[in-house]
Parts: sequence; C-alpha cells; structure tokens
Amino acid sequence: MNLLTAYLITFIASFCILVIEIVAGRLLAPFVGVSLYTWTSIIGIVLAGISLGAYLGGKIADRFPGGKTLAWLLVISGMSTLLIPPMTNIVAAQQFPVSLMLRIVIVTTIIFIIPSCLLGMISPVVVKLAIKNLERVGNVVGKIYAFSTLGSIIGTFAAGFFFISFMGARNVILLMGAILIFTGLLYGALFISKRTAISLILIPALLIFGIYDIAIKPPLSAETYYYTESDYYTIKVKRTTSSDGETPLEALILDNLTHSYVNLQNPLHIEYKYERIYSDVLKWKFNREQSFKTLTIGGGGYTFPRYLEVYYPNSVIDVVEIDPEVTKVTYKFLGLPKDTRIKSYNTDGRWFVMQTKEKYDVIFVDAYNDLSIPYHLTTKEFAQLLKERMNPGGILLTNIIDNFQRGSFLPSYINTVRSVFGEDNVFLLSISPNFQDIGISTFIVLASNGKFDIEKFQSYVKEYLKSDATASVVPEYMIKNFLNRQKTILLTDDYAPVDNLIAQVFEERFGYNRRNR
Repeated sequence: MNLLTAYLITFIASFCILVIEIVAGRLLAPFVGVSLYTWTSIIGIVLAGISLGAYLGGKIADRFPGGKTLAWLLVISGMSTLLIPPMTNIVAAQQFPVSLMLRIVIVTTIIFIIPSCLLGMISPVVVKLAIKNLERVGNVVGKIYAFSTLGSIIGTFAAGFFFISFMGARNVILLMGAILIFTGLLYGALFISKRTAISLILIPALLIFGIYDIAIKPPLSAETYYYTESDYYTIKVKRTTSSDGETPLEALILDNLTHSYVNLQNPLHIEYKYERIYSDVLKWKFNREQSFKTLTIGGGGYTFPRYLEVYYPNSVIDVVEIDPEVTKVTYKFLGLPKDTRIKSYNTDGRWFVMQTKEKYDVIFVDAYNDLSIPYHLTTKEFAQLLKERMNPGGILLTNIIDNFQRGSFLPSYINTVRSVFGEDNVFLLSISPNFQDIGISTFIVLASNGKFDIEKFQSYVKEYLKSDATASVVPEYMIKNFLNRQKTILLTDDYAPVDNLIAQVFEERFGYNRRNR
C-alpha cells in the first residue's frame, strides 16, 4: 500500500467514526434525552469499541496481512453502520428493568460497540500494509495517526455544524455507511474478482433498500403529524387530549420531553400545573388592564406567553428561545399568530440577559427539565444578572423538577438564589399542598427584587381563588428542614454539577407522570 492511500483510508475511517459519535446523541435523544449521562455513555462506549478494535485489528493485521483484509473491514464496518438506525429504533425502545443510567449504557453498547470496534480495526491493518521500511516506521506511523486525527477533527465539525441540520441524523448515518462501503469496494477492486465486487455492491444495496423505511423514519405514533431535527432538538408535534380526556390539544415534544401542551382554540387553556402557578402569582400581582413587562427564557410551545398576550392585553412579552426551528414550529402548528405582540429572540438565554438593557417586572425561567439542565442558567452569577435586569419589586419564577424528599438540585438552587436575592425574598411554591407526601414533582422557586408579601399572596389564593388555585406555599420551616437534610451547595460558574444533583430524578424518570407538572 502506498502512503497516500494509507493516509486517505485512515482519514475516512476516523472521519466516519467521529460523525457517528456526534450523531449518536441525536439518535438517542428521543428515547433518553440529552444529558451528561447520555454523552458519557456514548463517548465511553465508542472509545471502548475503538480500543477493542485496535487490539483485535493488530492481531488480524499480523495473521492476515493483505489488501483483502482491509477491504472487507471497510465493507463490513459500513454494513454495521447502516444497521445503526434500525437497531436504535428496536433497542432504545426496550424498557430494560434497570436504572436509567445503566439503561443508557446498555442501549449505547448494543447499538454502537460493534461499528466502533470494526472501525477501530482499520488503523492497525493500514499501518501493517503501509510499513515497508522499518527505519522509517516512526515517520510513517506518525503521519498515519496525524491524518487519522485530522479526519476525527473534520468529522466532528462537519457533523455538528453541517450534516445534522442539513440532512438529519439518520441520513447522515446512511451516508457514512455508504462512504465506508464505497471505500472498501474501491480499494478492494485491486484484490478481489469482479464477481465478488458485484456481490459486495448488491449486498449493501439490498440492505439499504430493505431497511430504508425503518432507518429513515423515526418511531412515531399515529398521532404524531410532524417531525424534524434542528441544531438543538428532535422536534415532534402530536395530537392529544387534556387530562380530562375531552379537550383536544397539540403537544410539542423536544427530544423525549413533552415541553408544551397547546389548545389552538383557547389560548387561556393551561394544561401543565406549574404554568397555573404562574397564573396564580400574576393574578395576585397585576390586574388585567395593567401594563408590565415580562421575559420568558425557554419558549417551547409558547403556551404561557400566548396566555399572557390574551389575558393581559397591555403586557409586554419578550421570549428567548434558543432554537429558531422551535419558534417556526410554534408559528406553523401551535397557533402563534403572525401579528402577535410576543417578541421572540432566538439566542442563548444567558447571552440575551447579558446583552439586553431592558428591565422586567416578571422573568420566567422555563429552560430546565428533569433530563437536561443548562447549568449556566442555574448559577449565582446568572441569578445576579437576572436581578440586575429586574425592576424594583420585580419577580423571578423558575420551574424545577426534583424530589422534595430526597432531591439535591432544588435545595441547591434555592440556596443559590437566596445568596443573591436574600433569604427573606425567596419562596417555594408547590402544585400540591400535601408536602409530606410529595416525591418527584414540579416546584416554582419565586424570588423577588424587594419585598414580596407571601402571606398576603397565600391569603389571596385561599380566599379569592379558592378551588381555582393551584399554588401552595411551602412553609419556611419545611424549606429550612429541606435545605438542612439534603446535599446543598452553592451553584457557581466554577462549580455547578447539576447533572449529578439531579441524578436521582434522572434514574426515576420512567414511570413518572409528566402530566402532573
């Protein structure tokens, strides 16, 4: 083998494996979300496969040191790559009776270990074929691995910045499989007969034809009528009904989380209970004709911003949604009118807060869920930025999912926000008054830039809203007990291990009824 061919083949193999690794997160997202644990499993399993492949490839290179060996490895690795999408649909949908973190490891191993291993075998075989002069072995091996690393780098950027948004994750996987098979056939033509070459073309062609539908089409329910992939999420829109089974709703699903329920005919319909708490607080603080300015970080289906627009006709509504595709879907399918007063900004929430000069009366942070938390929106530094963007008497409302009995993220977040707003200006609201029995649930952390009379709010809820109220104020003594008995830290830009703090909820994720949010 000449050195140019060696460089090219190792470049292609490394390019493909890094593209597969980046795309793996997107393929698994609809099943297990995107979190530290998902990426830890993907990176760990792919590296394990490459390591195992390098070991086995070295043995194969010594035992079968020929061009046919390399050609077959390329073709077989391409075929195994083609099987990744259908394997994902089958394996990732299985409910393994283990914790979610272990489930992610098992699923990732079954799907990606074999393609990674096969691709890991290629470099040792290339090295074996390329080295003809032992005096230049260091130079040759160094250049081969340099081109291999270059392929990995370009594959990483190509997948993250171009392929996924342009083609979709499943098409990218099929492209990588086709590239590997074509490379194997092109190289193998020097060593195999025409009859074998034709067979090697027909087999993957039939394989692609046979699995195309299941590989390209993600597993969608009969109610799901829209699916797309953006730079940030897999996005689905489906038809469903409210908890009473009567009201038709549209559900926006980002990765595997139902982010929003929308009633196209009635913007005042609120399905998620945490958004009803928002409504309770605003009804106490503002009358319907009052003018005030709001900022929502995390737009999703724009359910509550649409509610604000109708219920408070003089309110000013700014929404920061990082994914422009989500905003487009909301306009197209979820009833957001073109002449809306809602002003959307498609950028990172923290970046927007850092750049804006506006002051707000109400800020909603609706960017957290129980599988993926952007840590930079949880820290003391970010809380300080939010406070600086609030008018005197302004309020911050943050929804958090955690276990009230054993959770670690919720007490740490309360502790962090209190370090900025003061202990007397931060309160906890629950969707249930049975505090002793609450397990995993959604809570609202309310922080005020100045005095907030929580007792008057509580009286308003009980005496005026009555049965229409959702908010229950958690007593201060229970909050202090909660903070004292749990692992509580101060979240900062230098130290915010939110994935670890939420790990328990992460493990209990399946079986949790999200409609109670």
